[in-house]
Amino acid sequence: MNIAMDPVTVARWQFGITTVYHFLFVPLTIGTSFLVAGFQTAWYRTGKAEYYRATKFWGRLFLINFALGLVTGLVQEFQFGMNWSEYSRFVGDIFGSPLAIEALLAFFLESTFLGLWIFGWDRLPRGAHLACIWLAAVGTAASAYFILAANSFMQHPVGYEVNALKGRAELTDFWAVITQKTTVITFFHVLTACFLCAGAALVGIACFHLRKQRQPEVFRPSLKVGLWALLIAGVGVAVSGDMQGKVMFEQQPMKMASAEALWDTQGPAPFSVFAIGDVEKGRNSVEIEIPRLLSFLAHGNFHDPVTGINQTNAAQQARFGPGDYRPWIPMAYWSFRWMIGFGMFSVLVALFGLWLTRGRRTPGGAWGRWFWRFGLWTVVFPVIGAAWGWIFTETGRQPWIVYGLMRTRLGVSAAVPAGRVLTSLLLFTALYAVLAVAEVALTVKYVRGGAHDTPPSAEPDSGDGDDRPMAFAY
Repeated sequence: MNIAMDPVTVARWQFGITTVYHFLFVPLTIGTSFLVAGFQTAWYRTGKAEYYRATKFWGRLFLINFALGLVTGLVQEFQFGMNWSEYSRFVGDIFGSPLAIEALLAFFLESTFLGLWIFGWDRLPRGAHLACIWLAAVGTAASAYFILAANSFMQHPVGYEVNALKGRAELTDFWAVITQKTTVITFFHVLTACFLCAGAALVGIACFHLRKQRQPEVFRPSLKVGLWALLIAGVGVAVSGDMQGKVMFEQQPMKMASAEALWDTQGPAPFSVFAIGDVEKGRNSVEIEIPRLLSFLAHGNFHDPVTGINQTNAAQQARFGPGDYRPWIPMAYWSFRWMIGFGMFSVLVALFGLWLTRGRRTPGGAWGRWFWRFGLWTVVFPVIGAAWGWIFTETGRQPWIVYGLMRTRLGVSAAVPAGRVLTSLLLFTALYAVLAVAEVALTVKYVRGGAHDTPPSAEPDSGDGDDRPMAFAY
């Protein structure tokens, strides 16, 4: 297909590239903010220098990701009005409401208190300064919640009615939009994935230093925190993912059938481990399956049938009219598995690491060498898994931009030619490549620099006579 002649395809590529790139920073930022707050709490309660140094070290990496996430996130909202104006006109009254709350409340909370935390070292009382990072962390999670509420409306529209005279959907129940079970379960799944990504960052970077026996007093506690975060978050991801899967089988049966390459209804239904399918013929030519497992994942038992792709497509044609309501099956199938595989590999590393570091042991010998390697590479695995999860969520919904309410091809801006969108796509991709180089360079610089900060000797003076200007602490 010549994408230069297809504005819908070009607009989708641009939104997909910018969204996935932005989402690389989001889980790390949210998860790391809470872990940094935890380290600062440990320093506040114990006064130990290693916790102060850990707070400053991981705080720098948190701020780098926050800055890149902020810059890349601004592009997203502009695209709704520029490339997807028909979508914004039709559902902007609903979709824009949680985004407005996110900008006015949650982002204001996190940015305000993050600013106080950055500039308040040695200026604010330590208790107040600690409260700032916790409030900033809560703000990042609140931002995620309202953004996910907006996205959940696209997955399962509620709290609206269509005004036939104005030709648009209008909000009738804001509470339903932000509290529907799709929103709540998705938030739980994303939040645990954030801790999975943050835990992996702690494990990988701590392994980098401990393998070379650098600053064990700082990075050994960081390694233990990271390993426990990986394990607990991995369990949370699995539990929330199972809950979300059951909801999706109910709300978007086509997406979940496509994720399993289940062409025809089966009961009991097997879980597909590996499959190669023929989309045109609507069947698999090669498949490896676990009997009955899909029925359990969909319904909580091992015998109920699961509706297949062909039957779901026929049902949607009868409901919505002629057309092909299947997403791109290979993308849905493999993105679902890459999401699970990359995420769960990190949990295995956590179990391996917790066993090798039990008590106060230091990994050594052949097992230790393998752990240092796997631990270092674990940095990227949950982030890759989260990115594939986002790709699965959005592409598996196609051809709907709002499921069952508006098709994607109807949401694109009619007045913006494909060539103009293609130009902006190329420019944004080039710009994001430059930002990626800057991100990696800054991260590598601060990671290699280690944790060398010296804790202050006393509580900051809160007297009125101190007129020192607030200074940037990093």
